[in-house]
Amino acid sequence: MSEPRSGAGSPADDADPGGRRWVVLFAGLFAMTAGCTFQYGLAYLIPAFRAEGLSLEQAGILVACPTVGLLLTLVAWGAAADRWGERLVLGAGLALAGAVLLAAATVHGTVALGVCLAAAGAAGASVYAASGRLILGWFPARQRGLAMGIRQSAQPLGVAVAALALPSIGAHGRPAALAFLGVFCLAAAVLVAAAVRDPARPPGHARPQGGSPYRREPGRSGPHRTSTILWRIHAASALLVVPQFAVATFALVFLVDVHGLGPVTAGRVLAITQACGAFSRLGAGVWSDRVGSRMRPMRLLAVATALILAALAAGAAVRAPWAIAALFAAVIVSVSTNGLAFTAVAEHAGSSWAGRALGIQNTGQNAFAAATPPVLAAVIGAVGYPAAFGMVALFPLAAAAQTLTITNGVQIYSAVTNTAVTMTGRSELRLTTTNNPIPGCTINLNSADAWVLLPNIRPSVVQASYLGQFLVNGVAAALNTNIRLSEYAMGTPPLAENFPRRSSVFLFDSSHVDLGP
Repeated sequence: MSEPRSGAGSPADDADPGGRRWVVLFAGLFAMTAGCTFQYGLAYLIPAFRAEGLSLEQAGILVACPTVGLLLTLVAWGAAADRWGERLVLGAGLALAGAVLLAAATVHGTVALGVCLAAAGAAGASVYAASGRLILGWFPARQRGLAMGIRQSAQPLGVAVAALALPSIGAHGRPAALAFLGVFCLAAAVLVAAAVRDPARPPGHARPQGGSPYRREPGRSGPHRTSTILWRIHAASALLVVPQFAVATFALVFLVDVHGLGPVTAGRVLAITQACGAFSRLGAGVWSDRVGSRMRPMRLLAVATALILAALAAGAAVRAPWAIAALFAAVIVSVSTNGLAFTAVAEHAGSSWAGRALGIQNTGQNAFAAATPPVLAAVIGAVGYPAAFGMVALFPLAAAAQTLTITNGVQIYSAVTNTAVTMTGRSELRLTTTNNPIPGCTINLNSADAWVLLPNIRPSVVQASYLGQFLVNGVAAALNTNIRLSEYAMGTPPLAENFPRRSSVFLFDSSHVDLGP
């Protein structure tokens, strides 16, 4: 994925002698770990819920309740962070979530417990909209992949804490486990108040330059050109949440019910696996910094997730011992992409809209996350684990189809539909259709040697209808400024000063040629 406008997160630079950015980052990491332990770790209380007489389906609904609450407030928390700053939003949300969880430890009845869990989820949503925005403000672009990877490692770390602590605490009763979660959130709120400081904001942040990045206005540059990219990232991210939550929710019961492990033993093993998942997010972030693209690693990891889930489904079908290894691999790899998507969203939205954009990102992800436990529990009850895991493998494949990365190669299609295309190195994309070649697409040219050939579309049509879907190094394409539309003869060397007049067109990044007068 391209690097967006240079103004995004402009307060961040290398002049940070006190290391304040790292203090803020690790305080935000602790805060998000506390939130994730509650939001996404309740699956490790399923044995405790079932011991109270609940079915697997009912327990799955309780596990989803915090996510339902979170969905209702994510965008509002993001808007609050954009307006009043992250420190206030993080601290207030975590303190409120901790208080509600302590109250939940005292309630009786499934409905009352579900309401409390949903309310705590609504309060704890603040950590997802706010802490990512801190990274955009405190860290320069070349460090954001690593920083966001550290921040996003909080989700597997939180689940690891839950896997390690909740089965054993839950053995002494559900109230004790909920009290533990409440105290954890309150401790994080205190740390936020003590350590987090909002970054300096760019001048004029109260009036976001260019307006909403979700609106497209022809002929304008800046965020108005990013709307398609943002929606593509949101869609791919939501699809990738399904395998992540499928294995996170049902790994414990799969190991207990199918392979005979004890809940505490299975929880400890899964805690180690989740910690490895945290390192996978760090590695993905460093990878994206080095290759200069968020979406290329994300697509490859999505394909890897699908292959591992297919292997897990096959192993579960024959109850093979190696299915356990496939499950562990799925836990690790399925969480690796999250930080890449969040970094791309924050960068493309810009500092003035990052909180709201991350709120929208989290809303889409958590809508799928909320649906996954109850739906998959019903599928498992009806057709078993093998078919359920096989179905889940389709989702990362669909996510990979949302993006296309071409590096040092030639790819030929009739057309490309609803895809974010990133081209780097010596790459060529040839689209042969006579109709719309790129419906719903954004094509980002990240190299002086990235070429798009449209041999059956007239140049005037390209200029009038399709030029607005191109970016050059993340900046909106501007004819004869950073991109040039030229006619050429098939087989003629692509030299700017030697284009014969033919009906075919050649669209290319002009940074390597002399545009002339």
